[in-house]
Amino acid sequence: MAMNKPYHAKQHPKTSYSFSIYLILIITCPILFILFQIKFLQTPPSSSPLPSWAFFNQRQKVIINTTFNNLTKELMVTKKLLRESVIFLPLKDLRYSSTAQQGHTWFMSSMYDTHEEGEVQYQRFPSNASKGKVLCLKGNNTHDGAWNSYALAWPEYLPYNSTLKKGLTFVSYNHYNYDNIWHGLSAMVPFVAWHIKNSQCSRTPTRWILYHWGEVRIKMGSWLKSLMEATFGEPLQIENISNNATCFEDAVVMRHNEGGMSRQKRIQVYDLLRCKARIYCNVSERKTPVIGMTMFMRVNNGPRSFKNDSAVIGIFDKECKKMEGCHFILAYSNNLTFCEQVRVMSLTDILISPHGAQLTNMFLMDKNSSVLEFFPKGWLKIAGVGQYVYHWIASWLGMKHQGAWRDPDGDSCPYSDDDKGCMSIYKNGKIGYNKTYFSEWARRVLNEVKIRKKEELGSEKSSHVTSTTCYC
Repeated sequence: MAMNKPYHAKQHPKTSYSFSIYLILIITCPILFILFQIKFLQTPPSSSPLPSWAFFNQRQKVIINTTFNNLTKELMVTKKLLRESVIFLPLKDLRYSSTAQQGHTWFMSSMYDTHEEGEVQYQRFPSNASKGKVLCLKGNNTHDGAWNSYALAWPEYLPYNSTLKKGLTFVSYNHYNYDNIWHGLSAMVPFVAWHIKNSQCSRTPTRWILYHWGEVRIKMGSWLKSLMEATFGEPLQIENISNNATCFEDAVVMRHNEGGMSRQKRIQVYDLLRCKARIYCNVSERKTPVIGMTMFMRVNNGPRSFKNDSAVIGIFDKECKKMEGCHFILAYSNNLTFCEQVRVMSLTDILISPHGAQLTNMFLMDKNSSVLEFFPKGWLKIAGVGQYVYHWIASWLGMKHQGAWRDPDGDSCPYSDDDKGCMSIYKNGKIGYNKTYFSEWARRVLNEVKIRKKEELGSEKSSHVTSTTCYC
């Protein structure tokens, strides 16, 4: 039987050799080509009638220069078009005059706000929402906001004759005014909320731009100005806008006051305002269990003042003297500086005052403090929801609104009781008094405060906000 020989693959040395040569050629040819090109470039031009290398090189330079010049011209034209295409719109959009406080409002009506749950509503420029564009403002009309305008522009292509302002700019829209401390504070609170959240208190505004219905304002009340300087730790710079465009490197716009803020956020903001104001005015924490009862009066004989100041003062002063450890304070808001008001409020546990902007000072009191409010005749039916604003503030601040007394007597209105025309008569009416009601009211609240303070003292827990524990 024949033996099977083991199988061996047949070798083809020739084929293997040919492949090696082929591989060497593939690698060598490009190298030779490159070396030839280098040699050619180093060889002086010949006298051949064919185009010389110098001519070819010169031609290439002409083409490159021409292309570069064309591109430069196109870029300049594009830049010019971008700068000229910036469109300014009226700050006050009259199409929304009937709903000026709703939706987008008539201020910068084409823009949408950024709003996170529980936080303040705001706009920021530049941002993703603005597609990287900055805010530009133009016009300084103080009587008609429709003559003042705004636009968005790329930072590299600002409008002609414009100025770019560096730093952070706060732009405020206020539907009311900056002199009344409540309306002014309502417009400032959202900036403080933004300051806490978005910059972790690290960024302060370089300038403020103020608008009322799109009209330029260049000042605010001294009380509000002092509070903002205390909060941000530096002098307040309120700037005017020129008739040429002014653009801002970084701008934050507020136009909805405290709208959208949660109660927790409001408490955080007002805690910071209180704490900063006390530091600014060098007011320290109270360490004694004294009950402070303060009558915070409006201008004597002014709108919503008491018809008989001395009688009302006597009622509450008498009840305070009956309570051991009660200290009675009488103050008129128009006679006190900002820091004097901060100091008085820091000593107050029970605030007694007619309805009015001076009640805004209640946030400067310690938490759990009490408020007693008084109204002239006619407000309940026709004054609207605004009459409850200090109920709301008390809730936001963790304080106790102990009710409101409404005078049943006063000037008569020639119209029906629920006619809004009567408000012009009732708005600034004088307030009477009811000795029995006021005395019982004062005793009840004093007893509540006494029990609370005793409990706090016994548990060694204090609701006081000290001057050294500010949020930032």
